[in-house]
Amino acid sequence: MSLAEQKRIGKIAMLYVLDETRQDSVEELGWIHCSGKVGSMESNKIVAAIETAAKKNEVINGSIYRETHALYHAIMEALHGVTRGQVQLGTVLRTVGLRFTVVRGQPYEQPEEGEWIAVALYGTIGAPVKGLEHEAIGLGINHI
Repeated sequence: MSLAEQKRIGKIAMLYVLDETRQDSVEELGWIHCSGKVGSMESNKIVAAIETAAKKNEVINGSIYRETHALYHAIMEALHGVTRGQVQLGTVLRTVGLRFTVVRGQPYEQPEEGEWIAVALYGTIGAPVKGLEHEAIGLGINHI
């Protein structure tokens, strides 16, 4: 029932969002993934961009509620990290420019533990003035 050391889904997602050449480590495990970029002053647009990429790249099946639901919670958890617990952007004059990675796989040794999904975010957050932002990172993990 233990988490396999080489299959740490969150660590793999974080390394991949920071260094896109890490894609090989995801594929070696037979896991599926996607990545992309999003910038906005509205959190709903960030959620929509990540969900759209995950559906388009068949990381999740958008017609199965539990898969979309698991992804949503992983995204929100990752956004909490980026926004330091206050998932507000434009209403408090903040904007983000983020890279994201979504990874889906089985991180546990026993297959009965099922599949999990990780969302990693890395980029900048700050006032909507070029040059007044700072780096931010977030990670969300949820079971499917």
